[in-house]
Amino acid sequence: MNITKMTSLVVFFCICFIITVASMNGLVNAERVFKVGDVFGWQEPGQNSSSLYAQWATTNRFQVGDSLSFDYKNDSVIEVDKWGYYHCDASKHTVAFNNGNNRVFKLDKSGLFYYISGTPSHCKNGQRLLVEVMGLHHHSPPFIAAPPGYLAPSPQLSSGVSVSGTLGSLSMALMATLITLLWSLA
Repeated sequence: MNITKMTSLVVFFCICFIITVASMNGLVNAERVFKVGDVFGWQEPGQNSSSLYAQWATTNRFQVGDSLSFDYKNDSVIEVDKWGYYHCDASKHTVAFNNGNNRVFKLDKSGLFYYISGTPSHCKNGQRLLVEVMGLHHHSPPFIAAPPGYLAPSPQLSSGVSVSGTLGSLSMALMATLITLLWSLA
């Protein structure tokens, strides 16, 4: 085997190894898009459902790079600060959309994100959302404040949709290719 082939195989092996280690340690995460409220979407909750969005947020785990998709009609979605969230005040909003279309917000940093409906009565009736976005190396479950006396439901499967393939399976395919190449050159 000449030196050029051997160098190529070593480089290929190193790339496979790095991809495998990164995918096993969670350094490479698939970005997900979460539909806020799942099938209910973004609308004013009914009288007995004022904690709908708090419950939805506790059943999902948000990471940096994920997105929130708000599906609504005849309403609005407004990103606000903590004070605006708790007082249903959109006057100092970060971003506001009221065109009745689906809007996607990219969760580009860790921390708390606050969203409300631009209709004050909708917000006061529970159409507001608080999500905690975890950093890449944060492993504790998210904490979202729930109303007093409220028992959170058991965690369910996430509504997040993976938008990229599994790197683990890709790295295994690359390793199998490397072994096949080595076997054929021997």
